[in-house]
Amino acid sequence: MRFTRLVLRNWKNFVSAEATIGDRLFLVGPNASGKSNLLDAFRFLRDLASSGGGFREAVGRRGGVSAIRSLAARRYSDVEIAVDLEDDRGKRWEYRLSFHQDNQRQARVARELVRCDAETILERPNADDASDPQRLTQTHLEQVNVNKPFRELATFFASIRYLHLVPQLVREPERSVGRANDPYGGDFLEQLARTPEKTRNARLRRIQNALRVAVPQLQEIELWRDARGTPHLRGKYQHWRPRGAWQTEEQFSDGTLRLMGLLWVVLEGGGPLLLEEPELSLHPEIVRHLPQMLARAQRRTGRQLFLSTHSPELLRDECIGLDEVLLLHPTSEGTKVTSAASHEEIRRLLEDGFTLADAIIPRTRPERSGQLALFGEGRA
Repeated sequence: MRFTRLVLRNWKNFVSAEATIGDRLFLVGPNASGKSNLLDAFRFLRDLASSGGGFREAVGRRGGVSAIRSLAARRYSDVEIAVDLEDDRGKRWEYRLSFHQDNQRQARVARELVRCDAETILERPNADDASDPQRLTQTHLEQVNVNKPFRELATFFASIRYLHLVPQLVREPERSVGRANDPYGGDFLEQLARTPEKTRNARLRRIQNALRVAVPQLQEIELWRDARGTPHLRGKYQHWRPRGAWQTEEQFSDGTLRLMGLLWVVLEGGGPLLLEEPELSLHPEIVRHLPQMLARAQRRTGRQLFLSTHSPELLRDECIGLDEVLLLHPTSEGTKVTSAASHEEIRRLLEDGFTLADAIIPRTRPERSGQLALFGEGRA
């Protein structure tokens, strides 16, 4: 199954946004334009369907309906997320969820809709909801006793993976004790340790080969447990000593840890993968090759890839299509989302020999960014 379209209404930065989705999606825009919040719409769907999640938990994690609803919302104040999907059999699905809060500030479903090949499978509120309004504090998506006709949607949403690895959490995993599948990498070493040994070693060999390009001194990597049984990553570096020198994740650079995490999650396979600014801490020459590397892994696993970026180096890859890039432009009426393919000026620049980065990045610069150079002048 795969996403083909996303529609947002009153979701955080977006009063109204719509995007066609292919195998890859590159989100480009200024700071605070809503790139993370657009990715969070997919995370919200995952939270709805995941074990330990559900509608109430998904809304609560985001501070409640009032924190989710766009500040620019006008008359129609319900928050809405709608997605179109296509499964492996060619069937077309639609899932739509609208919600608001009641007088007690409790989140309630305003509408829940499931269609398959234009046939309505579920539409709420229904008669049962009218007789028991408390039912509207949950979606049917999260309830196994009622979601059997569209359970494959719930399974797919639960397979969405988000990663924004924070190197310090990998080095100090006790900060994230008790959190499974921590999107910030707090349990990254535990995830490696839980992976079957044969699969883990095969992935680490592939990662090792890639890292030898980015970190030439690194000869070997492996999972290692200390005397207490705590898992660690350790690598052997070329050194004046004939046998080299071993270092654990505590000594790895931020860039090495982030690249390891990125390579590992790309090799996992599974549902759509959400990445925020994968270029962070990496050398520009490494960043330039990320799209090609991710594309090869994508062909191998078949998973969709959605990422945000500020990097000109990443966008210089000639294989990125205009229809794969979404431009986010903040306005007083919320952030507008457009496909790069819809901008004639961008098309002309590419025809004239400019790179995608040359055509797009200038559109995302703050209009008065040059004034930052004046910081510190004058009286405090």
